[in-house]
Amino acid sequence: MDPVPTEAPAVPTGTSRPRARGAHRVERLCHATGVLLVLSGLAHLVVFAVDGGPWDGPVSWRKPVTFGVSFGVTLIAVTWVTSYLRVGPRLRTLLLMVFAADCVVEVGGITLQAWRGVPSHLDMETPFDTAVSMTLAVGGGVLVVLLTVFAVASFRHRPSGPAGMDLAVRSGFAVLLVALASGAAMIARGVVLTRTGHQEAAYHSTAPLKPLHGVSLHAVLVLPALAWLLSRTPWSEPLRRRILYAAIGSYVTAVIGAGVWAAFAY
Repeated sequence: MDPVPTEAPAVPTGTSRPRARGAHRVERLCHATGVLLVLSGLAHLVVFAVDGGPWDGPVSWRKPVTFGVSFGVTLIAVTWVTSYLRVGPRLRTLLLMVFAADCVVEVGGITLQAWRGVPSHLDMETPFDTAVSMTLAVGGGVLVVLLTVFAVASFRHRPSGPAGMDLAVRSGFAVLLVALASGAAMIARGVVLTRTGHQEAAYHSTAPLKPLHGVSLHAVLVLPALAWLLSRTPWSEPLRRRILYAAIGSYVTAVIGAGVWAAFAY
């Protein structure tokens, strides 16, 4: 007698996968914190419009603007994207809480120094400035560790979600690792120059890597968001995958271009 056929288990999605109540709370907290960071950045854009001053350089209103918006968007994106990862709810909750706190510390320190009219990074002029600078450097290291853990999780187990989301999440985290590496390189080179008495050179040493860092930082939002939008269209899955492949290829090309420019300008 033939066995009764059974249906294959459905692949859980990021929205259908059951999560602990604490996970929902930390998600709401991270989303709210991300929104506040973005609003802080936009508020300082108004401050810049009123107060004026240079946009570039180690002391400018650009830093609280760009860091506030960037950290806020990244926090919201990582909170959303990690819902598709096969990570234990308690571990994910803990990692997201630390990540959110670190984002607040980073933006807070940068904003504080902007209001004080001194550089936020690589500034060792006074004990207080050194403490802020080192706090930001350590915070950057914490970000690298946390996001690397999420990236590794995305490759250890196939992310859930609609068709193409697994590819988008893995590609987003892979490109994000480039952002983390370039950010670490900026901090490391700047600290070395500062410690060897080349303070002004330290401030300007990060410029070549900034485009690479900025472009690669937000792939973890752009690519999964595109996959989510494509899943809402009536197009066939092969067509949606071709569009996603083209988008990933274009993003990688942009990152390579920024990397080549950094190599020549470094």
